[in-house]
Amino acid sequence: MTTDALTALLPFIVLSAAAVAVMLAIAIRRSFRLVFWLTIGGLLAGLSTLPHASSVAPLQVTDLLRVDAYGLFFHALFLLAALVVALLCLAYFRRRENENEEIFVLLLTSTLGALLLVSSAHLAMFFLGLEVLTISLFPMIAYSVRASRPLEAGIKYLMLSGLASSFLMFGMALVYGDLGVLSFEQIGAHGAELEQKPLALAGLFLILAAIGFKLSLVPFHLWTPDVYQGAPTPVTAFLATVSKASVFALLLRFFTAERSETFLCVLGLLAVVSILAGNLLALLQVSLKRLLAYSSIAHMGYLLTGFVAAGLLRRDLQTETIAFYLAAYTVTSLTAFGAISALSDDDRESDRLSDYAGLFWRSPWLAAVLTLSLLSLAGIPLTVGFVGKFYVFAVGVQAETWPLVATVVIGSGIGIYYYLRVVLTMIQPAGVGQRVTLHPAAGAALAAAALVILAAGLFPQPLIDAAANVPQPPPTADSP
Repeated sequence: MTTDALTALLPFIVLSAAAVAVMLAIAIRRSFRLVFWLTIGGLLAGLSTLPHASSVAPLQVTDLLRVDAYGLFFHALFLLAALVVALLCLAYFRRRENENEEIFVLLLTSTLGALLLVSSAHLAMFFLGLEVLTISLFPMIAYSVRASRPLEAGIKYLMLSGLASSFLMFGMALVYGDLGVLSFEQIGAHGAELEQKPLALAGLFLILAAIGFKLSLVPFHLWTPDVYQGAPTPVTAFLATVSKASVFALLLRFFTAERSETFLCVLGLLAVVSILAGNLLALLQVSLKRLLAYSSIAHMGYLLTGFVAAGLLRRDLQTETIAFYLAAYTVTSLTAFGAISALSDDDRESDRLSDYAGLFWRSPWLAAVLTLSLLSLAGIPLTVGFVGKFYVFAVGVQAETWPLVATVVIGSGIGIYYYLRVVLTMIQPAGVGQRVTLHPAAGAALAAAALVILAAGLFPQPLIDAAANVPQPPPTADSP
């Protein structure tokens, strides 16, 4: 292997070494804080290797893996998100510190899976990265073993994720059986022939179904509210951001170049039903985590709208739209779930809306942060969420995809109602309530995330430039 290849692989090598180091540290001496700092050090070391990897990018390291600026942009996003989640874990599991070191091992390995996934250039690496990510998520979701709800959520995710993996493997088998290739580039070379190859066509739609499960697109969404509610809140934050963003970034890498009207119609239909179902079902929720779960379904629909509409215009605009929206959604969702995590711990989740009654009077700063994240999810001006949603709306209008534009407008209107319902609950008279003591780690994570939401909302140009400078992934698997 060449020096350039080793340099390109540095983020993966460092993150793998960090996971091994954390495991060895746990074996030698169980210390929650020591393992936490090793994890933080490993994630920061991974971030520090990105400029070195960028210096040799783009580079096809092997047939399975491609390191380029597109993947490195998301590497930075995922590593920063994992840092926030690690801070939330320190605060969340503080009551039984000596029993929770393994959560950081799982966090590192799942982040490694996300990095592998977004840099995949081959169906084999697609499956490997997805499984490294997913297998680490199973125990993370069920980590609070003293409660029944996390175990139930973990079992549900395990069973349904196994079903999605079977769709994925069967789809890959059909593609290979009909085309005889597995690399994205070679599959893309058969793009013009796919309409006459029913097995490969069916295989690609099965792969899309597996991706739809990971993204919680309707009708593959049924696991989402139960898993979001049952998992420990920092894990829910990771699942809602890094897990979904990595799969969507893979979707953009896999299905690039020209697309047939049939495929675009299918994606457009998935976007419409996800937006409408996610927003309408969120109206009925009395659990904030379930409300945000259905909200995430709607946001995946908004992302698909941008994917379809911008794809009809220019590939570079499509990449810019998706990169900006994923960055905005990630930081906003981390802030929302971080606020919930700050009010919760391993003994009790502050999940019901009634738990937030009078929060403005008990903890004004935390209530303000949660309000800011909800306004950003709703797409209110002066937040980064507004700019992301404006991207989707603008490309929809430019592409003249009027049914999608109308659905985005309707869904956004519904979303404003249930987000503001939470805000109104927080400003109700408090009565007798316990003041909230915020852990310094959670406070630091929330302060940083809230600052990004405001700064990118008031001065979005730096993030717009960063998203615009992300090169579109090279032509790979043309859609059917």
